[in-house]
Amino acid sequence: MDKSPQLQGLDTSSQRLHVLEVVGNGIVGGMERCVERLIEHLGQGDRFRFTVLCPFEGDFTDRVRAAGAAVVVVPMPEDPPWQAIQMVTGLVRHGQVDLLHAHLPNAHQLAGLVGRVTGVPVVSTIHGRQIIMPDLEVHRMVGSHLSVVCQHSYYHALGLGIDPEKLSCEPNGVDTQAFRPGPRPSSGLREQLGLPHDAWLVGFVGRLSPEKAPDVFIRAAGVLHERMPDVHLVLVGEGPMRSQLVELIQRQGLQSHVHLIGRIDDVLPVYHDLDLQVSSSNSEAMPLALMEGMASGLAVVATRVGGVPEIVEHGRSGWLVAPRDHDDTAGRIHQMLTQPELRRRMAERARVSMEERHQLSQRLEAVAQRLRLLARPGSTEPRRIGSAPRGLPSRGQTVAQALRQPVQAAGTAASVMVDPAAVASAMPVLPAVQTP
Repeated sequence: MDKSPQLQGLDTSSQRLHVLEVVGNGIVGGMERCVERLIEHLGQGDRFRFTVLCPFEGDFTDRVRAAGAAVVVVPMPEDPPWQAIQMVTGLVRHGQVDLLHAHLPNAHQLAGLVGRVTGVPVVSTIHGRQIIMPDLEVHRMVGSHLSVVCQHSYYHALGLGIDPEKLSCEPNGVDTQAFRPGPRPSSGLREQLGLPHDAWLVGFVGRLSPEKAPDVFIRAAGVLHERMPDVHLVLVGEGPMRSQLVELIQRQGLQSHVHLIGRIDDVLPVYHDLDLQVSSSNSEAMPLALMEGMASGLAVVATRVGGVPEIVEHGRSGWLVAPRDHDDTAGRIHQMLTQPELRRRMAERARVSMEERHQLSQRLEAVAQRLRLLARPGSTEPRRIGSAPRGLPSRGQTVAQALRQPVQAAGTAASVMVDPAAVASAMPVLPAVQTP
């Protein structure tokens, strides 16, 4: 009998570690790009193979297929339907999956239930700056491992009483070979917008959604326009706030100076076109767009939220401002544009800091070690499908332990994987795991 369409293309004979990436959304956003980069860098050798579980087809599924992953589409609402649980359970058993890796709470719920049924370990990467209740509930019920991407999130999790043995920190990184300083494009945004070649251009790169606060960027543009009327500002990205932002631009009379560009897949020329990058987010963990801009040689003005202070060195590679403070944001933009030597020094430091502290290859190797350790704890032998992972407590034990768990001291985080240059003194580094 032929394989069903959903199971075609799954390699069931490979001895590589088989990771099922359970992805709760399918847009081309920061979380999805993290998954794509993971597959691109780890799926090409003889250590890993990936299948991606996604709620719908689109650009994201096309990209991960091109990166070498198999793709299976399954409904993924906040309360997983029984049909989805059955389907993914069959996929895990048939495809000899070694580890379920979830992204977003709806994916964590589905992965947690299937992991408990099949005995396959579950890890959920928390891409936001805080662990929210749905992720905490799944973690406590099924004993899933939580991986966060910045120190802020790590210590927040410890404050919630999460067992350090079930918690680790694998920060984001940036490909400094792909994102590097370069000349201004000959047919860039200025040409597209009909602006003078020497016009100032300040950019926001990100999703037009409330947590990114693009409205604050536009309000800062209004304050800046009164002091520097020749400066132009662009927003690169799409999202649910677009129509609201159009109205805000019109109310402030900025139609000729604030431009909504829409989504651009190849953002490197955008960074080369900008004089300065601004991140106005209300909530961030470790934003890729900010890291990419800095690696491309841009000084930045960014809000002091989540893991952003781990990226931006205040007064060295950029300025940190309070969230929702459009006046201070405008003031820092004005300072950067009117002091070219300061901006140049900060831009150079931004590039160096990405090279020294946030290299993508090093960060992905830390993720690789974490995935191997969780999938095959204490052994280099493949785990048998349907058997419980070594050392995993029963559901009753997990719940009881979670409910009794006191707040842990920060220094007890023996299992965390971190950037040694940034936080080695606070959180010990996990010993290297031998490749099977």
